[in-house]
Amino acid sequence: MASPQELVLMAVHAHPGPESTNTGGILAHYARQGVRVVLVTCTDGELGAGPDGAGPGQQGHDPSAVAETRLAELREACGHLGVHHLERLGYLDSGMTDGGPRRPEAFRDVPEESVAERIGALIERYHPQVVVTYDPEVHYHPDHTHAALATLRAARETGIPAKVYSVALGAAYWNEIHDAAVREGLREAGDKPRLSAETQWVDGRITTTVDVATVLARKQAAILAHASQIRGTWIERLFSREMPAVLGRESYIRTWDRSGSPLPDQDLFAGITDRV
Repeated sequence: MASPQELVLMAVHAHPGPESTNTGGILAHYARQGVRVVLVTCTDGELGAGPDGAGPGQQGHDPSAVAETRLAELREACGHLGVHHLERLGYLDSGMTDGGPRRPEAFRDVPEESVAERIGALIERYHPQVVVTYDPEVHYHPDHTHAALATLRAARETGIPAKVYSVALGAAYWNEIHDAAVREGLREAGDKPRLSAETQWVDGRITTTVDVATVLARKQAAILAHASQIRGTWIERLFSREMPAVLGRESYIRTWDRSGSPLPDQDLFAGITDRV
């Protein structure tokens, strides 16, 4: 539990992995500054890739084994990033299916108010001034959206955080990743990423960009810790080399605020009275 004067950053993620790729820079950056860092994961990601890339329902995919592997990777990543507290909510991974039958009690079907209540209890325990989650306007994975909406609800209902930020991975980010892969000979120039309409207008909504270049090696190690999900892919090969410059900065959208600090800014804790 945090003391009233202590700075606390809480990140809420759907499953293991995005804490490193999406927010690894800020987690390591603020941990190194002495901020207490709390990571919340809603599921264990058991419907992620299994051995040799096997997906759910395919031969060799054992959800329990996948969850065990991903949790071990998550704990290793937390060590690289300096996370102080890992809180697992233990909901069932919903998978990527956007329609048709799905598992009973999948996270996406748990009532939002129920999830918000559990996240709110953690907010009350740790008293974070800043909470970070996904952008609820960008629908990549159903569990990301559900986690984001429940987190925003918990922040409002508890009234404790001064700010809530959403991860902002827009067209500029994905195009820079693509260009870096092309320069390394890992992608074809014409094989540009297919971006949703929501992703393409993220850039215009960015309010905050944090320079995390000084902790890029920690972010790199954390990303590579999730080997089961990227093994053998061009992403693994790209991130195993000199990290693309775009990963040395992380952009966010301030989605809820009680601090009144001006925008744009370069510090998630800007305007918070006990900032040191």
